[in-house]
Amino acid sequence: MGYNVIFAVLPRGTAEHVMNVAKEAGAQGGTIFFARGTGAHEAKTFLGLTVDIAKEVLFVLTDEKDTERILGSVIEAGHLEKPGTGIAFVMSLDKTAGLVRRDSVEPADE
Repeated sequence: MGYNVIFAVLPRGTAEHVMNVAKEAGAQGGTIFFARGTGAHEAKTFLGLTVDIAKEVLFVLTDEKDTERILGSVIEAGHLEKPGTGIAFVMSLDKTAGLVRRDSVEPADE
């Protein structure tokens, strides 16, 4: 079975919501980290100084068969169809290590 990774670059404070919607669409989980945008539309000035706009990057590892559905949920939840709201893209993975699916983990003994 093949895997893809969905990357979404989003405004700060929105990635957790987008991740929750992706989980509802079947994502097993994801990782959110902070970034700084450098695109032409992100540069703002304040008293003559350039102020960078903070971003969050969400990445979600998906089975190939689930990628389109989860990507669609990311686009919808992040309003990525609107200009200037962020971007999303998908990359195919050749190799992975350490993957454990939520539905294959046995519950711990109590």
